[in-house]
Amino acid sequence: MTAEDIHQTEGFKNPVSVRDIEQAAHLIHKVGRVTPLIQSMFLSRNVTGGEVYLKLENMQLTGSFKFRGAFNKINHLSDEEKSRGVITASAGNHAQGVALTSHLLGIDSIVVMPHGAPLAKQQATAGYGATVVLHGDNFDEAHQFMIEEAQRKGYTVVDPYNDEDVIAGQGSIGLEILDQMWDVDTVIVPVGGGGLISGVATALKSFNPNIHIIGVQSENVHGMKASYDAGKLTTFSKGKTLADGTAVATPGDITFPIVEQLVDEMVLVNEEEIGTAMKDLLQRTKTVAEGAGALPTAALESHKIDRKWLENKKVVALVSGGNVDLEQVSKNIDHFLDLDSTDHFVG
Repeated sequence: MTAEDIHQTEGFKNPVSVRDIEQAAHLIHKVGRVTPLIQSMFLSRNVTGGEVYLKLENMQLTGSFKFRGAFNKINHLSDEEKSRGVITASAGNHAQGVALTSHLLGIDSIVVMPHGAPLAKQQATAGYGATVVLHGDNFDEAHQFMIEEAQRKGYTVVDPYNDEDVIAGQGSIGLEILDQMWDVDTVIVPVGGGGLISGVATALKSFNPNIHIIGVQSENVHGMKASYDAGKLTTFSKGKTLADGTAVATPGDITFPIVEQLVDEMVLVNEEEIGTAMKDLLQRTKTVAEGAGALPTAALESHKIDRKWLENKKVVALVSGGNVDLEQVSKNIDHFLDLDSTDHFVG
């Protein structure tokens, strides 16, 4: 019996099936990449006492896993829906996935991004041919404007996470992990609106319900963690976060029930821990990760995860993306160089 069967007997029916994910993977792999799974000796020996592997979605097309869901969704649109042009809201990664897919298929695309979205993501999105519209101070305000604009002008919405085809596309990562390491024990996933972890959890749990799946969010913005704890859709945001790609204050009504049923636990990390993880991934594993992509590493380094899920286990930490402004990288490096200098002086 699969995890899907188990949860259906409890009254839960997952709107995304493994068959949906398999079909999405077949479609995505015609264009997208099977991303590497590499062992981090630093996280394995120094941090966890297990075998920790990084699933490098920062090496996917557009530098993020988001290409998968966008590509699957847009390819499932009807000709009439495509002809109207597509619109989405995004802090940047889904934006690039939609923009590149639209370019490949010859479709007009409009992307609503919040003011303050990383400049590198704005430029890359426009570079793929999308029309970029800046609106709102955060993702949720940009998302609401997207809905209103679609109603006014007839665009077809490509939601960044709360959509079955998008979830199935992201779930292709779960199938790849199983192909690369069938006996994985623990998988740690960044969480924003929940599309990524919903798809990955569906794929993994259907193969082995005992795989322990952990979601990670920022202390500053964690709508999914708040909802998970409350048992109902809840909004939570108290400021900005380095993990801008996961800064979703209210999760989706499609993704939340999947997360509630299939994800084993959710943990939070603070901004200093996210910055440290970004620095260590760059310095120790030569991996460029944006804040959202560094969330699983931050959870490992800050010991937010019970050691029983790590020690002598095969662990996958998903690096969801690497689209970070060079200015932010520079600030982060300077911050930790200053700390090192201070420590040296005091010592």
